[in-house]
Amino acid sequence: MARRIGWALGDQAVSSLSNFAVGAVAARALGPVGFGVFGLAYVTYAVLLGLCRGLATDPLMVRMGGGVPREVWRAGARQATGTAVVVGTAAGVACALVGLLLPRSIGPAFVALGVVLPAMLLQDSWRFAFFAAGRGSRAFLNDVCWTIALVPALIWVRGSNSAGPFLAAWGGSAAVAAAFGALQAGFLPHPAQCRSWLRNHRELGWRYLTENVCESGSAHLRTVGLGWVAGLGAVGAIRGATQLLGPFLAVMFGMSLVTVAEAARTLRRAPHRLRLFCLLLGGGQALAALAWGVAVLILVPDHVGRSLLGSVWSPAKRLLLPMTVACAVVGLNTAATAGLRALGAARLSLRSRLVSAVLVVVLAVAGAAAWGVTGFAWGTVAGSALGAAYYWRNLNRGLRAHLGSLSTPAAAPADLRPTAAVAALVPAPVVQVKAN
Repeated sequence: MARRIGWALGDQAVSSLSNFAVGAVAARALGPVGFGVFGLAYVTYAVLLGLCRGLATDPLMVRMGGGVPREVWRAGARQATGTAVVVGTAAGVACALVGLLLPRSIGPAFVALGVVLPAMLLQDSWRFAFFAAGRGSRAFLNDVCWTIALVPALIWVRGSNSAGPFLAAWGGSAAVAAAFGALQAGFLPHPAQCRSWLRNHRELGWRYLTENVCESGSAHLRTVGLGWVAGLGAVGAIRGATQLLGPFLAVMFGMSLVTVAEAARTLRRAPHRLRLFCLLLGGGQALAALAWGVAVLILVPDHVGRSLLGSVWSPAKRLLLPMTVACAVVGLNTAATAGLRALGAARLSLRSRLVSAVLVVVLAVAGAAAWGVTGFAWGTVAGSALGAAYYWRNLNRGLRAHLGSLSTPAAAPADLRPTAAVAALVPAPVVQVKAN
């Protein structure tokens, strides 16, 4: 477990370092309004990334994550990465067309995002494919490649006063890492198999798509709502506070690469301890978030903050406390999510995600309309807390149902059974053993 978590944390740390570098350089060069435009493009990327993961790499992690023969993983990874290319291309064209219709203050950023989006989604799919094969070191090296390629790209665009060049530099360096991923894997993506992949994994793909889009889509709606009621400067301030929490978010997102697998392992070995596992995971993440936010508030002097974020530092610092509390609550949410996925409680998991997303969006935007950007931050806290309570209620329901069914084992849920396409790729003796 330590080795798996170690590679996941290392990989996410490098990934978040590159994201933080782009955000910090962009904040200094663009100011609050320009950085707000960058923030709108960034959350759009996050929504599309969640969509791509739900259709491509989340099913790959479940169906071919560890223990399958190499040729099965190879065939699945080719199809999953090919699906990422198709999704990225379609989404990129849509972003570019929307950017052409938007005002000149915002449009070029979305055009730039559309151009680089296929490469960015492909690089992310390589990363998850390597984790599915149990080769976290390769994912780590791929993100190191992206970070190294990012350095000259940022030097090239650091004098720009528009968000578009920063997005182009970020995505262009991702294209280098995506090419390196194909070299590491020893094969190219297979976009022609996208339809087959989606058909064979529809039981998982569309459910994960809905959950991921609800999560990232709620962030997008909150950002758009904040910009509408409080202006782009408020969006830049919130984005700046999120930048300050970047190292903690790196740890939390890195943990999320392995927590579902560890929760499932706990469920198999000692089902009655799943709740304790999730409590320890969520409580540890919440305490880590609070510790990091307080440390930044107390230990980072203003001149250091201004050197990092420029004029964005002052409004971001004022929002750091509520955003820290919101991140702590999110840590509790992710622990409950891991438990629900380990249980295979698809309906409860999706219901929890939908309710939580609606609560956060409504309360955050209402807070922004009443009290500006500060009200937005505390509205996010309130919505996240109510959503966390609903998540844990459903986790307890699902665990009680699971423990009650142990005396009369039922068939595995449909979304956890291997598809015919996957079974066909596994050698016959392996399929027979699994069937018995």
